[in-house]
Amino acid sequence: MNNGKNIYLYTRFERFWHWAQGILIILLMLSGFEIHGLYTLFGFETAFGVHNFCAWTWLILYAFILFWMAITAEWKQYIPTFQKLFAVMWYYLHGIFKGEPHPVPKTTRAKHNPLQRLTYLGIVTFLVPFQLITGYMYYYYNAWPSLGWDWALQPVALLHTAGGFAMLTFFIVHIYMTTTGHTWSVHIKSMFTGWEEVESTAGHEWEAKG
Repeated sequence: MNNGKNIYLYTRFERFWHWAQGILIILLMLSGFEIHGLYTLFGFETAFGVHNFCAWTWLILYAFILFWMAITAEWKQYIPTFQKLFAVMWYYLHGIFKGEPHPVPKTTRAKHNPLQRLTYLGIVTFLVPFQLITGYMYYYYNAWPSLGWDWALQPVALLHTAGGFAMLTFFIVHIYMTTTGHTWSVHIKSMFTGWEEVESTAGHEWEAKG
């Protein structure tokens, strides 16, 4: 990469919760889709146990992540912006296949481009809470009468499953996006080491305006 430099972009805890969430999401999807009868892998009882264990673990991890973001001010990385949003979208639709440089290089103050900010903000504030809420409603179905809830279980189950497919879609796109750096492995490597090679000149303009 021309005019490139290595910067320490991801802290140890950031890398830990990234990979931990990845493992939990994979296990939740594998066990959850099996519970709904799409295939047989673990066996129903094992799948049920794995799914519940991972769900509780994810809830605890999610709380720690939110606390970490609050005390480190990393939540600012997810503030949505429309600046250069369409430039980024056009890059992924066209420019990336022409070998053009990314319109919004990463910096320590702006790890995520505008499209990533909107996507991750939606995941963190809507999809994950949606899955947690519908999942625990499903889990505590037998307690509904004591709460005065006279609802059918099927709509909740379908909503939770729909959320699972939405998470699967995000997961597939996310894996693909990790291969779109100047080499296919540069983004993946950075999530192990914390260091990433970025363009050292164009990034300052985005950082000042972002």
